[in-house]
Amino acid sequence: MTQLQKITLILIAMTYGLFFSSCTSSAKKDSVPEARVTLSARWVRDSLAKKNDGFRKINRMTPIVYKNKIIMGNAVDGLVAYNQESGQELWRVNIPYGVEASGTAIRDRLFVGSNNGKMYSIDLTNGSVLWTFDTKSEAVAEPLLFDGSLYFISGSQSIFALDAATGKQLWTYNRQDTSNLMTIRGGSKPALSNGILYVGFSDGSLVSFNAKTGSQQWEISLNKNTRFKDIDSSPIVDGDYLYINSYDDKLYCVSKNKGEIVWSVKSGGVSTPVISGDRIIFGSSKSEMISVYKKDGKEFWRFKSDKGIMTDPVLFKGFVVAGESQGSLILLDLLTGAKKASFDPGRGVFSRPTVQADQNNIYFISGEGNAYSIRASINAPEEPSFLR
Repeated sequence: MTQLQKITLILIAMTYGLFFSSCTSSAKKDSVPEARVTLSARWVRDSLAKKNDGFRKINRMTPIVYKNKIIMGNAVDGLVAYNQESGQELWRVNIPYGVEASGTAIRDRLFVGSNNGKMYSIDLTNGSVLWTFDTKSEAVAEPLLFDGSLYFISGSQSIFALDAATGKQLWTYNRQDTSNLMTIRGGSKPALSNGILYVGFSDGSLVSFNAKTGSQQWEISLNKNTRFKDIDSSPIVDGDYLYINSYDDKLYCVSKNKGEIVWSVKSGGVSTPVISGDRIIFGSSKSEMISVYKKDGKEFWRFKSDKGIMTDPVLFKGFVVAGESQGSLILLDLLTGAKKASFDPGRGVFSRPTVQADQNNIYFISGEGNAYSIRASINAPEEPSFLR
């Protein structure tokens, strides 16, 4: 082979190499296009029975899905049930001073606390009140229902256990808070595992109780801030561990049986974490949504909002759904934390959204007290032409 032939073959090889390299690079780039997500209102309803001419209230009840109904609560005058498809009002329960706490439902019963200090049992089919229990202080925390018993914390930091069928008190635990510090409005929903309750208190303590008797098992002081000590987040039980958020302080991993701190992340808040595989997603009091590894708390991603504190996160088809207290309902990519879509209702979103994944519907109540039904349209990308 002559020198000229060798040079010619080398040039040909280089040309083909560049061509296939370009094709490979293009294929990699074009083979992973992202899905496009849009949020649009299906219907919007004013949840107030009449115009509120007084002080602006915090509307943050998580909507309840029941068969063909969606139940919303406002912090002014009570509860209202809508038809999921049309938004037609079906029934209304007038509750003085309204409802902020999220509720819990089983079959055709709703249990929800109110700003007038009462816990309500309501028939979801027609809105009739079955029983009430007076706690003597605002009930702004979501109750836990298990094995016929209802557990919740009151505004005075008392734990109540009631018979869910009758409203009869089974036991109570009264906690004395002597810190004399300001507290954040809210309360911790109890968690339960193997007959043991786990509850966070406004003095920064996490306490476990025997669910049947109310006897205390162990107690640990977590939040030691000099400004706010609140633990208004609900504990999340996962195997042998509890994950709990504390306001303006840290996210903690605590051993379930001994009440010992395993690790902590210095980015606390009021939102209840959610677990996705080997990671935990939670909101901080610094207007962030954060994803960390649950084994050690190492950060995976962090999203910063410029429109207020974010609500409890909810998982939905590869996204994290949350509200901004002074902004919009937003969808973040579960893997990267990048914002993918938003819907601005005006006056912010304080309520944890409720998702109907099978129908791509999202429900929430806005800061203004308007009930929203949102459709999330996820448009899958087309397959690149060279792969068809």
